[in-house]
Amino acid sequence: MAQAGTLEIQHLSKSYPVKGGQLAVLEDVTLNIEPGEFVSIVGTSGCGKSTLLRLIVGLEDQYQGQVLLDGERIVGTSLRRGIVFQEHRLFPWLTVEGNIELGLLNARQTPAQKREAVREHIALVGLQGFEKSYPHQLSGGMAQRVAIARALVSKPEILLLDEPFGALDAMTRAYLQQELHRLWQAEGITMILVTHDVEEAVYLGNKVVVMEPRPGRIRRIVPVELSHPRERAGTAFASVKQRVLAEFSHDGASLAEAPLKPDLPPATQIVPALWQFAV
Repeated sequence: MAQAGTLEIQHLSKSYPVKGGQLAVLEDVTLNIEPGEFVSIVGTSGCGKSTLLRLIVGLEDQYQGQVLLDGERIVGTSLRRGIVFQEHRLFPWLTVEGNIELGLLNARQTPAQKREAVREHIALVGLQGFEKSYPHQLSGGMAQRVAIARALVSKPEILLLDEPFGALDAMTRAYLQQELHRLWQAEGITMILVTHDVEEAVYLGNKVVVMEPRPGRIRRIVPVELSHPRERAGTAFASVKQRVLAEFSHDGASLAEAPLKPDLPPATQIVPALWQFAV
């Protein structure tokens, strides 16, 4: 079981250069996440959710404030923080085993230890029998399970999930939400999920962080004091979901606006940097 990490975000602000000045994307974000918590972050487009994840994973270091993991400022990417994107981003020329082993690229383990870790994590995500399969031979849900296993195999303290089920059909998404909850309980690590799906946020999270846009700020933190397994059709679940949805009623105008696009680095620069250290 991996060690869980304590994350402290203190008065975090982030801007990007745009034509004629600076675009403030995050403003004075303060959030403490305890070891082993599952935190869901929701908000409209343009509220800085994904930017916040990039700062936590260490893809960017130009910001104001502090992002601390176990009391240490986050600098650069690290095996201590894994990330899963909406697209699985598997290498098509590698098998399931090969893609998962990439998560151990810089790990200080013997080849035998790496093989055993890969085997354990294939079993953890229920993909026994598909070890030699290539990404094109997998369904979307199976490919995303490979991506999750790749992120977990290095035993990170924190797993970051950026809309990991957004591209999947409703039934597969519901199944993988259950599987992610099972993995969270089995691994005992801190998980942070960014999602547009309020039901998903409430189903998985210990608390739901509601963000508001332009610039991104925390509007409210809604605790989810429901035991697991959670009944989506239950009255208590519906009550918490409605509390979260009520926070968006103040943003009617922003929901109709096209989000501003800062000058972000292209994926061709982001992904290789991340693979080098994290997954």
